[in-house]
Amino acid sequence: MITTCLVKRFFLILTLCLCSSCHGPPRGASVANKITNMKFATKAIHAGVEPDPTTGAIMTPIYQTSTYVQESPGKHKGYEYSRTHNPTRTALQNALAALENGKHGICYASGLAATDAVLKLYKPGDEIIATNDIYGGTYRIMKRIFEPFGMVFKFVDMSNVINVRNAISEKTKMIWIETPTNPLLKIVDIRAITNLCREKGFHSVVDNTFASPYLQNPLDMDADIVMHSVTKYLGGHSDTVMGALITNDDGLAKQLAFIQNASGAVPGPQDCFLVLRGIKTLHIRMQRHCENALEVAQWLEAHSKVGKVYYPGLPSHPSYDLASRQMRGYGGMLSFELKGDVYEEAVRVMENLEVFSLGESLGGVESLCTHPASMTHASIPKEERLKTGLKDTLIRLSVGIEDVEDLIADLERAIG
Repeated sequence: MITTCLVKRFFLILTLCLCSSCHGPPRGASVANKITNMKFATKAIHAGVEPDPTTGAIMTPIYQTSTYVQESPGKHKGYEYSRTHNPTRTALQNALAALENGKHGICYASGLAATDAVLKLYKPGDEIIATNDIYGGTYRIMKRIFEPFGMVFKFVDMSNVINVRNAISEKTKMIWIETPTNPLLKIVDIRAITNLCREKGFHSVVDNTFASPYLQNPLDMDADIVMHSVTKYLGGHSDTVMGALITNDDGLAKQLAFIQNASGAVPGPQDCFLVLRGIKTLHIRMQRHCENALEVAQWLEAHSKVGKVYYPGLPSHPSYDLASRQMRGYGGMLSFELKGDVYEEAVRVMENLEVFSLGESLGGVESLCTHPASMTHASIPKEERLKTGLKDTLIRLSVGIEDVEDLIADLERAIG
């Protein structure tokens, strides 16, 4: 009985293999080859994804395995160990590369792991110039992890490229751009900075987390590396933590893949599957994020108790024209301050919000409220925060995709 079952199973597998070889790749497998000619929405759904060759499954399987059987020592099917390569991760890396119009995508266990990999490209004595209004975790890893090893970091206001040019020295090796910035939503002229980098002969890296590939593609503006906290808009559902780097430079890609494998900060296949699912709706989600955020920003700007709104989609924003040229929309992130700049009043508003949840992170379908000074940017010394304009009363909103009327009603009730 057991022998009969094994024979039947063998012939079933053989039939599947023969059918695959007789009829060629499953329908849709050629989509990935044509992806560079497709519009963004089509890329979001199809990039990097091919039907499973054995079953025809349209969704990429979760290859929950640590190792792979080899036919002979060193003779395998392209996969040896899942720290180095995993088919689910490969599909995601290809998808992210396509969305950013890049050749190579490399995924890491978190956004900071991706940042860590970039910084490992450099050595003691090398100087890096970074945006002064920057994510607190990026500041922390630069100042408290890599600076003690001898690397030098300068934080400058990049809203004027002259500030960047004046900060350059003979030791400068890279410029780290974040735009829109976190949390003051400043806009940096990517093309102006990348031109400067090429003129001087060093790298440019753009943290594109706030914009997502839907709104801007820094590689198209000659950036060397694009970094994403995939946790945010790319995942989009607040259910995974991941980072990614995308580049067109073969040499940089080889170095970053080596660091990915050697340091081991890789995402698991389940998380990769979740992000593959998330990016299929990236274009739809981002459109709604942008629409809602603009309405919320306009409502806040007109409110009698609101002192200042930071949102690049408002004509009052100092870089509105640049944002309109550089981006395809203004994003779902905004920050605001109340009149009087009273800390206790800002806390009261955040505690009274109901639809907006008070929490870390951003970019999920649900709306979030964050207090940067005590949460996302607490690792930046207060005197440094104040230099950039980040007050203890600043409130940051990640505007979700709910009905905007409910979001505005929630803010109206909380602000009073």
